[in-house]
Amino acid sequence: MKSSLVAVSAAVVVASLVTGLKDRAALQEKFGLGPAGKPAPELMMMGRIKPTDAAAGNSDFNAQLVADKIEAITSSPPSASGTSDPNAVAEQPAPPQAAAPQSEPQSAPQPAPQPAASPAPVTPAIVSESPAPQEAAASPPPAVDESALRYFASRGDKVRLQAEISRLQALYPNWVPPADPLAVPQNGDKQLEAMWQLYSEGRYAELRKAVADRQAADAGWQPPADLLDRLDVAEARARLINASDLKQYATVVDIAAATPSLLTCSEVDVLWRVAEAFIQTERVQRGQDAYSYILKNCPNPAERQATVEKASTLLAYQPMQALLALEKPAAEGSREFDAIRDNLARRFMAEGNDDPKLAIAPDYVARLEKLAGSEGLASDALLLGWYQLRRNNDAEAEKWFRAARAKEDTASASQGLALALIARKAPEEAEDVMFRWRAESDDASATYLAATANLMALQPPADLAEDVLHRIAAEIIARKYVPTAQQFGWYARSLNQFQTAARWFETALAWKPDDEPSAYGLAVTREQLNDRKGVLDLQRAWAGRSSRIANLEDTSSLMPNGGVLPPEKGTLAPQQPVQPTQPAQRPATAAEPPPAERATPQQPGPDQAVRPARPALQTVTVQRGPRQTRGCSTSIDAGQLSPANALSRGWCLMDINRPMEAISAFEAALQSPVRKDREDAAYGQSLAYLRAGLSSNAAVAATKAPQNRQRAAELQVAILADRALSAFDAGRYRETLIYLDQRAQLQQERIDLMVLRGYCYLNLKMYGDATRIFEAAAATGNRDAARGLADVRNVTHPDVND
Repeated sequence: MKSSLVAVSAAVVVASLVTGLKDRAALQEKFGLGPAGKPAPELMMMGRIKPTDAAAGNSDFNAQLVADKIEAITSSPPSASGTSDPNAVAEQPAPPQAAAPQSEPQSAPQPAPQPAASPAPVTPAIVSESPAPQEAAASPPPAVDESALRYFASRGDKVRLQAEISRLQALYPNWVPPADPLAVPQNGDKQLEAMWQLYSEGRYAELRKAVADRQAADAGWQPPADLLDRLDVAEARARLINASDLKQYATVVDIAAATPSLLTCSEVDVLWRVAEAFIQTERVQRGQDAYSYILKNCPNPAERQATVEKASTLLAYQPMQALLALEKPAAEGSREFDAIRDNLARRFMAEGNDDPKLAIAPDYVARLEKLAGSEGLASDALLLGWYQLRRNNDAEAEKWFRAARAKEDTASASQGLALALIARKAPEEAEDVMFRWRAESDDASATYLAATANLMALQPPADLAEDVLHRIAAEIIARKYVPTAQQFGWYARSLNQFQTAARWFETALAWKPDDEPSAYGLAVTREQLNDRKGVLDLQRAWAGRSSRIANLEDTSSLMPNGGVLPPEKGTLAPQQPVQPTQPAQRPATAAEPPPAERATPQQPGPDQAVRPARPALQTVTVQRGPRQTRGCSTSIDAGQLSPANALSRGWCLMDINRPMEAISAFEAALQSPVRKDREDAAYGQSLAYLRAGLSSNAAVAATKAPQNRQRAAELQVAILADRALSAFDAGRYRETLIYLDQRAQLQQERIDLMVLRGYCYLNLKMYGDATRIFEAAAATGNRDAARGLADVRNVTHPDVND
C-alpha cells in the first residue's frame, strides 16, 4: 500500500512538472526569469556568500534541474523512514555554503538521500562576527511558505518576486523555486489575499490590525509565518531608514544586525545606509567592507556607480583606491567608472588640498589639469593652485591662481595668488591683489595683513606710493595689527624718519605691551633721538626680559650672524635698524655727495616755480688711518678677493671717485668675520651710494652692520640732505621741508640749506616765511640768500621792479 502511494504521488509531481515545462518559456518571458532576467540578489553573509558565488547565487532557477531531482527521487528505492506526505521530499546533500541551486543539472541519482536541516539566518560579518560552524542535525526539511511567492507572481510584480526568491534561498539553501509559481493551487482565502495586498502597498499598520482582527474573530486561525516574517522585515526596513534619516547611526547598525535578510543586493539602499552608519560611528573599515560587498556581488551598473559616488563622499583617498580596484572592464578597453572619474579626480584633489602630506596619484593631477584646460572652469584651476601651494610649488600655484582669477576674480583665487606672491617675495603685488578682498573673511584678512607686514619688511625698502601707505596704515590701525605696525617703524627708520618710527613703535606697544621687537625698535630710535630718559624707562621696564634692550651700547652680538638677514619665506621678520655702538678706535672720513652744477636763477613769473642754485654741500672730514691708494686702477672682480683686500680696494676706488665699483668691493668686504671690517664696509658702501646719488640704497647699506654713534649721525645727515635736494629737484617742496626738519634735529642747518628752505616756502607761496629765512641767511653775506630776497620781491611786488 505504501509503495502504491509513493508511486501515485511521484506520478502527480511528474505530470505537474511536464505541464510546467510546456509553458516554461512563456512563464519566463512573463516574469523576466529567463537568462536575460535580473539575477536574484545575494544575502551579504561571510562564509556563505563569496564573491565567486555571485554567478551561481544570482542565476535563474532551472526547471530541468528540478525535473532531474524528482526523477532521481522517484527512481530510487524508498528510504527506511519513508513518509506518506508527498511534500516531504528528501533533498540531495548540498554544500552548506551554497546560496542557491547550482545551474548545472545533477542527473546522477543518490541511493540514500539524507534530509537536511534548515539553517538559521546568519548575521552578516559587517554587523557581527559569524558564528562557529556547527554540524547540521538530521531533521525533516522545513515547510516553506510560498504564499508571498504566489501572490507576487499573480500580481506580475517581478521585482518583489525576485526579492522573495532571494530571501527564501537565503533562509532555506536547499529550497528549489517552483518552475511556475502560478501552477501551485491558490489558497482561495480572500482575507489572506487582502492581507498580502496591504503588505504589497506598504500599509503595515493596517496589516497588523487585520491580522489581529481575524485572530480575535477566529481563534483557530494562525497567519502564515512567512507573512509575519516579511512584515517584521518590512517594519525593520522602515525603522532603519527612519533612523538613518535622523542620523541615529548606532540604531541603524543594531537594526541591520537583527535583520540580516535586509542585507541583499535587492536592498542596495539599505546597504548604503548601513555603510554610512559604520563610517559615522568610526568603524570605517566595516563601512568599506559594505561598499566592497556591493561591488563584488551586485551586478546592477547604475547601483555600482552610485555606490562609488556615495563612498567617495565618506571615505578618504586611500580606501577609495581599494574600492576602485573592484571596477570591471567596459567596452573597447574603457573602465566601468570612467563616467565619474573626472568628479573623483576633483574630490581627491580637494582632499589633497586639506592634507599637504597626502600624495595624489599623478593620473588624477594630470586629469584635472586637462579638465582645467579644456573646460576652463575657475574651480578646477583653484583646486590645482591650492594643491601646488600646499606642496610649496609656488610657481605652479601662481600659474593656476592667475588662471582662476582670469576666469573669475574671487576671494579664494586672490588669497591663493597673494600667498604664492608672498612666498616668492613679491608682497607689493600681493597687497594690491588682496586689498579688495581684505574684509571677505578671517582668512582673507589674515592674508592681507601678512602681505602688508612682508611688504614693509622688504630689503631694500620698497618705494611705495603715498596712497598705498595711507591705505595700509588705515587698515593696520583699524585692526590693531602689531606685526605691520612694528614694520612701519622699521620702514620709517630706513627713511631716517625717526620721530615717525618712534610713534609706530609706541603704537605697536600700546596694542601689545609684551612685543619685544617693538620695544627694541623704540629703544634704539629714542637713543638716536638723544632721548636718554625714554631709553632708561624702556630699559627698566624690560630689565630681565630683553638683554639687547638692556645692552644698547653693544648689540652686535645679539644680531643674527652679526648683520641683517632678509625675512625668511612666509615669516614677518623685522627690518633691523642702524645700531649704535662704541666709538671706533680708527675713525674714517664721511663725505657728503659732491655739489652739482649751479643753475642760473631766472626771473620768476606769478605762477612759475622758483628754482634756486643747488647749494654746495660741505665736506666733513675726520682723521682716518692710512690706507693704500694704489692698485685699484684696473678692473677686477672684487668677489675673488679676501674680505680685507676687498675693503682696501673699496676705499681706493672711493679715492679715485669710482663709487659704483666701490659698492661691489664693500659688498665683498661685508663677508668678513671681523666685526670692525664689517662696520667699515657698511659705512664705506653707504658713502659710495651717496656719492652715486642713491640715498635710499645708502640707508639700507648703513643697516648691514652696526655703526658707532658718530658715523650713524654723519650718514643720517648726509642722506637727509641728499633726499632734500632730490625732492626739491622733483618739485616736492613739502617733502623737502620734512627732510630739512629731520636733518635739523641732528645737526644745525647750514646756510646753503637755509636758502633751499627759503625757496621751498617761496614756491609754496608762504612769502612771509620765505622772506624771514632769506633775510637771516643774507645777513651772513650769502649771495644766494640775497638773490632769494629779490625773487620774493619780484613775486609779491612786480610793479615796483618795473
